Amino acid sequence: MNPSITLATAWRVLRQLRNDPRTIAMLVVVPSALMILLRYIYDGSPRTFDRIGLSLLGVFPFVAMFLVTSVAMLRERTSGTLERLFTTRLAKLDLLIGYALAFAAATVVQVGVVSLISFGWLGLSAPAGVGWVLVLAMASALLGMAMGLLVSAFARTEFQAVQFLPAVVLPQFLLCGLLTPRAQMVDLLRWLSNVLPMSYAVEGLGRVGQGTVDAVLIRDVLVVVACIVAALALGAATLRRRTS
Repeated sequence: MNPSITLATAWRVLRQLRNDPRTIAMLVVVPSALMILLRYIYDGSPRTFDRIGLSLLGVFPFVAMFLVTSVAMLRERTSGTLERLFTTRLAKLDLLIGYALAFAAATVVQVGVVSLISFGWLGLSAPAGVGWVLVLAMASALLGMAMGLLVSAFARTEFQAVQFLPAVVLPQFLLCGLLTPRAQMVDLLRWLSNVLPMSYAVEGLGRVGQGTVDAVLIRDVLVVVACIVAALALGAATLRRRTS
């Protein structure tokens, strides 16, 4: 890994994001708009908004990052950019770490804006501290980024990349415990929930909402981080020096 090449890759990706207003809107505007919509859906029930809103602070960034990253990497693969880059000194690790750094910077902006709106304007509360919310929301967004990089290898068109959204994201949304407690699910669904990473992000945010900072919360953060690393490692294995 060459740090200068890695940073150059990150800067290239950031320039591409900066010059794409639609992507900026997807990453920053859409999650914030959805939180505002949710606040007024539960206008007469602030406790419900606090409970669901905290969890969705992990879900919305995950979905946005998954979609944007999978399409962005697919463009690199199908346009021949990735193949040309690999004729230089760029290594797989340089590319992946560069992407991770670029989208980590985008994640800071994304989570910062939606959290500022949620806690400053919409009145969302986090008894265990806003810091834990930011950690889990950013980890969830980076998880979406890592999984987006991974699934882009299995799509040939942008439409196919978008099709992975219901296949990969919706099962996690349904089984993460947001709609019904995981402990009340039948055994098979509870087992599936236990192996899906979004479950741990939502569980961690739920504990923050309860004002509980304990070993379970720390475990949830570590599980999400481990899943990010695993997804990036699997993504590296799918990077080929020639486009099929």
